[in-house]
Amino acid sequence: MGDWNIQRYYCKSGQLLRVAEKKYIRYENLPLQTVGGRQAAVEFVSNVYMEGQHKVIQCNIRDIAGREEAKRSLKKRLSELEAIYTISSTLRTAETLDEMLRLLLGEILKVLNTTAGAICLYQPAIGKLSFSATQGWFSALDDSFLALGESIAGRVFASKKLLLSREYVKDSWVKYTDKMPAGWGGVCLPLQADADVVGTLFVSMPLPREINSEELKLLTSLTEMAGTAIHRIGLFEKNIYHLEQLHALRNIDMAISSSLDLRVTFRVILDEVTRLLKVDGAAILRLDPHTGMLKYEAWRGFRITNPAKHKLPIGEGLAGQAAMGRKTIRVASPGEIKRDPVQGPLMEKENAHIYYAVPLINKGRVEGVLEIFHRELLEASEEWLEFLETLAGQTAIAINNAEMIHDMANTNFKLIQAYDNTIKGWAHALDLRDKETEDHSQRVTAMTVNIAREMGMSEEELAHVRRGALLHDIGKMGVSDAILLKPGQLTDEEWVIMHNHPVHAFEMLSPIEYLRPALDIPYCHHEKWDGTGYPRGLKREEIPLAARIFAVVDVYDALTSDRPYRKAWTREEALKHIRQESDSHFDPQVVEMFFEEVK
Repeated sequence: MGDWNIQRYYCKSGQLLRVAEKKYIRYENLPLQTVGGRQAAVEFVSNVYMEGQHKVIQCNIRDIAGREEAKRSLKKRLSELEAIYTISSTLRTAETLDEMLRLLLGEILKVLNTTAGAICLYQPAIGKLSFSATQGWFSALDDSFLALGESIAGRVFASKKLLLSREYVKDSWVKYTDKMPAGWGGVCLPLQADADVVGTLFVSMPLPREINSEELKLLTSLTEMAGTAIHRIGLFEKNIYHLEQLHALRNIDMAISSSLDLRVTFRVILDEVTRLLKVDGAAILRLDPHTGMLKYEAWRGFRITNPAKHKLPIGEGLAGQAAMGRKTIRVASPGEIKRDPVQGPLMEKENAHIYYAVPLINKGRVEGVLEIFHRELLEASEEWLEFLETLAGQTAIAINNAEMIHDMANTNFKLIQAYDNTIKGWAHALDLRDKETEDHSQRVTAMTVNIAREMGMSEEELAHVRRGALLHDIGKMGVSDAILLKPGQLTDEEWVIMHNHPVHAFEMLSPIEYLRPALDIPYCHHEKWDGTGYPRGLKREEIPLAARIFAVVDVYDALTSDRPYRKAWTREEALKHIRQESDSHFDPQVVEMFFEEVK
């Protein structure tokens, strides 16, 4: 049996007596002590059988220390694999980088059975490492930045090699020792994605415990897996951000093209500026070219002051300097912002820590300034700054586009006024030639427009009705004075010429595109509901509604006005005649609306 002191152990415990009493017995993981004093675990198997008249006891003893160690190793390996699987699932299911880092750190610390750790990520915009996820006492450092090559994290990042520290506060490479507890050490490992390092991982535990080689091996595997996942989700978030930028520019383009109200466009722009640039406040200042003053037109995020009352001369203040110099101004400290005598007091009230003013330039012309501010430190990358300037360019386009539309609208309004004044002049001249009563054209036009509005015509349609009513008798310019002003009855031939004046109106006005939509009244106001009118003998709904309305109004005004050949009818006589002609000369529905109007 080698060096086993079997007899002494079993005699002392009485086990041999029990073995002798049974035919078969088996013990697993039985503790024994060797002759040399070493404690061991064995497997003991005995069998009792008869050999002739003698009872034989056969015992087999096997050292199982190696097997138990293998079991423990296997159990530990299974635990590590379970941890790797759990962390791998965490990396796959996390939707954002912040969520991934928080869950990743928590799972790693759980596997290592400790409570303190941190993940630091490299920030290209500032060229430093920042604490992106913390747990335990590391949370006191989460607003700190670490330079590359300095401190433990910076050294690990630069060298791409892990670094062990028995106690952080006694390590010469450690910064912020005033925020670290005594008696805590650990390890810092690089988070790698292929050949690139994206950050570092801290795992810390209290003395006397220290990281062992097996734990380091596990951590190395986890950091390789985590580094690749962080790099991948970083690229994904970057692509998402680019899509959001494109979507923001599309929203602004739609606002510019679909709204004539600059306030609506500015609201969309400021929403996108503060959302995508992640800043607390933003404002659009517009330059008045006549006074040289910048005025706050729209703003977002101001808590204390109303910037509307602030006006800046171009060249003064941060925004004025940006407009004058045609370049972006960046002020990166509250003290520097405060020193500006013009905008410093405003920004100081808003507790601005960083400030940007970007000139709004379109086609070489300064339209104003886009300013933004933030109340905390801001990581401004080149890409961030490029997008800020892109948004400023879109704002300048919006202002220029609105000014262009305003100028065009103003010019168009003046042109329409000129056209309408010309039409009024023509109408007055026609009244004088035809010896109509004073303001005949104005009266029939006003009543026709009122009835047309009540019958559901739009404002655009009413504008054409108005012009058509003013020019209703323009065709008489094609009739000679001998016929038009003849005091007596007209001959049949003369009536044929007179009845042709609506055709003259059509021929005169149809070539003028601006007046073509106003032709209904000059061309059709002598048509009758029953089809007996002229010049084309239209009937019922074939006659344009504007002409049907005007026919009633024109007859009423003519009957109630003095003419060279007769006195004016009374109001009652004229209304009775209109009623009698309903459904023959006039549209009955129009007649009813007319009576509502004359009430």
